[in-house]
Amino acid sequence: MHYLAEGLRLPTNGLDYTILAIYFVVVLGIGFAARASVRTSLDFFLSGRSLPAWVTGLAFVAANLGATEILGMAATGAQYGVAVVHWYWIGAIPAMVFLGLVMMPFYYRSKVRSVPEFLLQRFDRSAHLLSSVLFAFAAILIAGVNLYALSIVVEALLGWPQWVAIVVAGLFVLLYITIGGLSSAIYNEVLQFFVILAALIPLTLLGLKRVGGWDGLSGSLEKSRGEDFLSAWGGTGIGDANPLGANWLTIILGLGFVLSFGYWTTNFAEVQRALSAKNLSAAKRTPLIAAFPKIFIVFAVMIPGLVAAVVVPQIGTPESDLTYNDAIPLLMRELLPNGVLGIAVTGLLAAFMAGMAANVSSFNTVFTTDIWARYVKKDQPDAYYLRFGRLITAIGVLASIGTAFIAASFSNIMSYLQTLFSFFNVPMFVVFIIGMFWKRASMKSGVWGLVAGTTAAMVNYFWIYKGGVIDIPTDQGANFVSAIVGFLAGAVVMVVVTLFTAPKPEAELAGLVYGTESPDADEVPDEADSAWYRSPALLGWGAIVLAALCYLPYSL
Repeated sequence: MHYLAEGLRLPTNGLDYTILAIYFVVVLGIGFAARASVRTSLDFFLSGRSLPAWVTGLAFVAANLGATEILGMAATGAQYGVAVVHWYWIGAIPAMVFLGLVMMPFYYRSKVRSVPEFLLQRFDRSAHLLSSVLFAFAAILIAGVNLYALSIVVEALLGWPQWVAIVVAGLFVLLYITIGGLSSAIYNEVLQFFVILAALIPLTLLGLKRVGGWDGLSGSLEKSRGEDFLSAWGGTGIGDANPLGANWLTIILGLGFVLSFGYWTTNFAEVQRALSAKNLSAAKRTPLIAAFPKIFIVFAVMIPGLVAAVVVPQIGTPESDLTYNDAIPLLMRELLPNGVLGIAVTGLLAAFMAGMAANVSSFNTVFTTDIWARYVKKDQPDAYYLRFGRLITAIGVLASIGTAFIAASFSNIMSYLQTLFSFFNVPMFVVFIIGMFWKRASMKSGVWGLVAGTTAAMVNYFWIYKGGVIDIPTDQGANFVSAIVGFLAGAVVMVVVTLFTAPKPEAELAGLVYGTESPDADEVPDEADSAWYRSPALLGWGAIVLAALCYLPYSL
């Protein structure tokens, strides 16, 4: 990480460090306060299913708004321009609404403790074990990305070597998750959500002021990068060249459907927040509440990336050691006065902890409940699994420290994340979606769909794209294609396997397949949840309409 040498050191002083220290004290205080509520493994892994919708909703979006989101999406803005909005308005909102309105009733009523456990109920043990292993592996890789993203900030702030920043930060997150479990992670994520906004909003406003407002920014970028850099859909015709290296079909199918739905509906780091809600109504509203801030957060990460492309025109060029991942630290150094700089650094560290804590807490749940308790050490006392959950949390953090160095080889960490999603989340999504809507899907089709989808996505990326068999202009474009290939391969294999293997008995599908009656179908929601403004349908469709309207200024 030579490019974050002395030239990128942030001009911090005592005030900045004081703000940072206060934040860390508060985070640990929340962890110790949450410890009092952790008496069982359910408390540790799912907060006892007791949290209100507004808490789980903010935690849901904060878990996604990690350092990878901030650094990665700002990098994407600097590299690809306004096209970054696709990851929010078409690549997030429809899938979040689908999760809340369609999939959460299946998850919550089945009383599963994890996403892979749902596959056990719908398919069989082989699908469950494979999905558990794949998810645990992906969670560690993604947690490592958050650690690497943090090291960029800490190295710029303190000048620490990268490995020191990674180890110290990892141990701190280990401390507060081990103490307070998921409740500690979730309540800290609510705090972190507001700290992150307090960091991004001043950076966005000061960045715009530096380049002469939106008109000055767009004028500079149009001259240096062309009109399509400022258009969401410009140049996306099939065969046309554009900064993203993708066309409208791969954006809609690859990102808007396969990658997006694969991530938001099966990524346990997100779904776990909804499963911790106090009732089904609150669980359904969790991703829907999160959808509204998600619509607007794009401006706070896209604009700094665009500003960086103007203020530091050499960023990402072969002649410079500065990569697109440096966009946010560069702007912090250039624009923020002391005090505000301390808040911004604190916000980035908060973002890192939110993202890493989400993946570590989901990893310890899946490994403990889906792998260890079911296949290694069965029927142990609950206290044993609570202790083991804390132990595997430590092991997960140590593994994440190792995988952080893999992320260092990518100049755009968001491209790396999208690659991981195409490998792991997309195959799981195709198995879920077919299993939920097709009663005939056989028990064995689940595991073979996972195998086929994961293998096809990896073959497309490593052999067809990296091997140069087909020319795809960018990593992001290759990720979209890999996602489509993985989805289609998984779906085809599931259909073929189903034709030759036995279906699950229909009596065992109640509440697991669309159109079958759930054992808890007569559940009565809390009276407070019946208010019209809390209607999941109103929240969901309102978010979709609002996201569509946001496209208009960037599409004309």
